[in-house]
Amino acid sequence: MSLVSRSSARRRRTTVAASLGGALALALTACGSPTSHDSSMPGRDTPSSVASTAQGTHHGDSAMPGMTMNTGDGLVTKKDGYTLAAKAATLPTGKATSYRFAITGPDTRPVTDFAVEQTKRLHFYAIRSDLTGFQHVHPTMADDGTWTAGLGALRPGSWRLFAQFTPRTGAGKGQDFVLSRTVTVPGSAATTVLPKASTTATVDGYTVTVQGELMAGMAHPLTVTVSKDGKPVTDLQPYLGTYAHLTAFHEGDQAFAHLHPENKVEGRRGGPSLSFHAELAKSGNWRLFLQFRTAGTLHTAALTLRVS
Repeated sequence: MSLVSRSSARRRRTTVAASLGGALALALTACGSPTSHDSSMPGRDTPSSVASTAQGTHHGDSAMPGMTMNTGDGLVTKKDGYTLAAKAATLPTGKATSYRFAITGPDTRPVTDFAVEQTKRLHFYAIRSDLTGFQHVHPTMADDGTWTAGLGALRPGSWRLFAQFTPRTGAGKGQDFVLSRTVTVPGSAATTVLPKASTTATVDGYTVTVQGELMAGMAHPLTVTVSKDGKPVTDLQPYLGTYAHLTAFHEGDQAFAHLHPENKVEGRRGGPSLSFHAELAKSGNWRLFLQFRTAGTLHTAALTLRVS
């Protein structure tokens, strides 16, 4: 899947043609806590809840709002000599855990110098194969290039973990990457049916409405409006350098897309409407996760969008 992109008039970042091998074997440790949302875990942004259109679904500074990043669909572990390196292929069931990994470069050594994108040096996502259990966290990096991502409790099943980053030096300097690995969470894995396509979702008393007709492989405007009790919400607080963060995953293969609102952050209050440029490469159903902050609380609204 490709990430959402802007029109050809926007500056696109190119990718490096060379593809060199190499991976770092790191230990994957699991440290437990019975609480699935542990705000003390490093790098975690804990949402109050996740909204869905159906029952059964679980809950940079250097990047300009609306900028597109040509990173591919994220369904690869290696690209242009860069690797998402981790050792273990399983994570514990039903308790918070820490996932350790590294980004290795063409020289097979861990990369330690990353550009800041939307106020963070690396964005990390977890999604189950049925597109439930969405988590977006911000890992911490040790001096040796080992990242530790704090994840909340995971349900049994197959999960894909994504790392989004931009090297600040080296062969891939200034280029945007999304790499991923799959892990298994042991146990009986009941599948949740994807909710039907809908233009609205509710979370914590807020209603999110999406407007825009999308066609695969074509850029189209997308507008998201936030309201509460029938009234426009105008107190959206900046979150990761914008007023909202939007991530999408494609049904069937978990292909990844990420876009930001075009609205510039001006002051501490925004809304109710947020404009996006969306380009989703594949037709079919996409599960969208919109994250926004009000009164210091992070909300995550989820809905299914049909792309023709």
